[in-house]
Amino acid sequence: MASSPTDLPIHRFTAPDGVELAYREMGEGRPFVLIHGFFSNAFTNWIRYGHAARIAEAGFRVVMPDLRAHGDSARPHDPAAYPPDILAEDGFALIRHLGLVDYDLGGYSLGGRTTMRMLVKGARPGRAILSGMGLEGILHTAGRGRFFRNLLTNLGDFPRGSAEWMAEAFLKTTGGDPVALLHILDTFVDTSVEALAAIDLPVQVVTAAEDDDNGSGKDLAAAIPGARFVSIPGNHMSAVTKPELGQAMLDFLREP
Repeated sequence: MASSPTDLPIHRFTAPDGVELAYREMGEGRPFVLIHGFFSNAFTNWIRYGHAARIAEAGFRVVMPDLRAHGDSARPHDPAAYPPDILAEDGFALIRHLGLVDYDLGGYSLGGRTTMRMLVKGARPGRAILSGMGLEGILHTAGRGRFFRNLLTNLGDFPRGSAEWMAEAFLKTTGGDPVALLHILDTFVDTSVEALAAIDLPVQVVTAAEDDDNGSGKDLAAAIPGARFVSIPGNHMSAVTKPELGQAMLDFLREP
């Protein structure tokens, strides 16, 4: 794969509630909106390890937002800036801002859940990719939310090597804002089994073989009519560093 830039221009737009949001783009062609995970940002999930470049070089326009409270987007501390499902609403705002009509949509972890919320709220991409996300993380968001709430309110108190310690270390590498990120937990909305069963577009679920942080990816695929499941190497933290993640996405996007 040819080398591609990792330092992309930051584009900005304003959400309906006045919060300024950032996004990056790479490539030309069919738009693919790709949403990063919690504590992360577009650069870390998609650009740093070459996934965006791999997909862009195959003829796609990869649009990578920084979620509210993440990356180069605004990080308000006012709880009013974090109503339920605001991340999905921000996704719709980006699509409107760019004037996208025919596009694909996907994300990793929280980005996968945000993709799901957009689908059940009316998004109609050609294809959707849910990666780093399992059925439990879609049906019952409070469980994973408790883990992060405990983490963000007890920073520095976890034993070295624990799941909390590793998540805190990642938070430090991305320069996350604990106050703003704590508010993100209040935006989580559960999705029902019935809503999953009503999805009627091509969906791929991609999770790492050692990733059960959000439940079973295989079970999530089984709950969505016609969805396929792909397993890649790694765990929840390491999967984004593996070329298999970007390749699995690209293979699905390129299908006729």
